[in-house]
Amino acid sequence: MGIKMSSLSLRAMKQFLGKSINNKNNNNKLNGFLAEVDLRRYITAIGYGDNISPGGWIARSEGEGTFGHNTIAFFPEILIPKTKYKDDRELPPPPHALHTVCATFHQIGIKSYYCVPSIIEKDVPTSVKWHHKQLGVPHDTPYTDFPPQFECFNQRKISYNHLRYSQVVAKIPSTNIPELFAQESVRIAFARNYLCEISDIDSLFWGQRYTYPIEVKEKTPAWDPRLGYYFGLDIHPFAKLAFYAARKGNLHSLFIVREIANEESRELVKWWAITFEQLAQFVSWNPVSGGKSMTGRTSSTVRIPRAEFSELDASYLKSL
Repeated sequence: MGIKMSSLSLRAMKQFLGKSINNKNNNNKLNGFLAEVDLRRYITAIGYGDNISPGGWIARSEGEGTFGHNTIAFFPEILIPKTKYKDDRELPPPPHALHTVCATFHQIGIKSYYCVPSIIEKDVPTSVKWHHKQLGVPHDTPYTDFPPQFECFNQRKISYNHLRYSQVVAKIPSTNIPELFAQESVRIAFARNYLCEISDIDSLFWGQRYTYPIEVKEKTPAWDPRLGYYFGLDIHPFAKLAFYAARKGNLHSLFIVREIANEESRELVKWWAITFEQLAQFVSWNPVSGGKSMTGRTSSTVRIPRAEFSELDASYLKSL
C-alpha cells in the first residue's frame, strides 16, 4: 500500500546523486549532462522544442556468443521534488513525440520503454519503484514493474553496490537535479538486475525524414596543421554512433558540439552539428590519446575537422 506523503525533496535527490555518480570521471559526466540540458534549452528557444526528447539509456546484452545481440532503450519520467508519487496513482501516458520516435527503434529491432516512478517512502530515494510500458508499437501496452523479465539479458548474480561514490554535485543547478536523478535511478534499477553494456542517449531529435539519436559534447577546438581546427570524440561515443548507422532504416545520428571559450567559465562560443555520415567521411584515420573518459581511464580520441561541421541553427534543423 502506498504512503500518502510519497515524495522526494531536492536534498534527498542530491544526496543520492552524490553517492551514485562515479567520482573518477574528472567531472566529465556532470559537464556532459549540463551540455545536454543547455542543448534542449537552445533547441526549444529556436522553435524546435517539440522535436527533441529528454535523455535515456540504451543497453545491450552481454555473454559469449550473445554480446550485443539484443538491445533495448528506456526513458524515465522526470520526478518533480515534493510531489506525491503514490504507488496506486494513475500512471501518465508517454509523451507523444517520444512514442513516435521510438517507433523507429522498434522497426530496427530495438525495444523501447517509458518508465514512470512510484515512491514508497518519503525522502528515501532507494524506495523509488519504476513501472514501464513499451513504446513504438501499434497497440497500447499496460504498465508493469520495471525491469521486467528479460530472457535475452543475463541476470546479475552478485549484488550491485551502486551507492559507493562520493561526488560533489553542487555545480549542477537545482532545476536540473530532478532529471539527473531520474536518469540515475532508472539506470540503477536495471543494472541491479541485469548484466549489460549500457550507455546514455543524450536526446532524440525527430526530423522531417529521419530520427536522430544525439551525442552532445562540450569542447574547445584543438589545432593540427594537417586538419586545421578540430573537435575530438572519444572512441566510446564514436562506436555508439557507428552502431546506430549499422542498424540503418530511418535511424541516423548527430554529433553536436557546444563550443566553449574555456572549461572554467563554460562560456558558449557556438553550437555545431554534423551527421554521422558526414563525420565518417572526414574523421581522421589516426586516433590520438585523449584525456580522461567518463570511466576515469585515458581514452583514445578520433578527430573531426571543425570546417566540416555546420552551425546548429533553425535552418539546419529544418533540413533534417
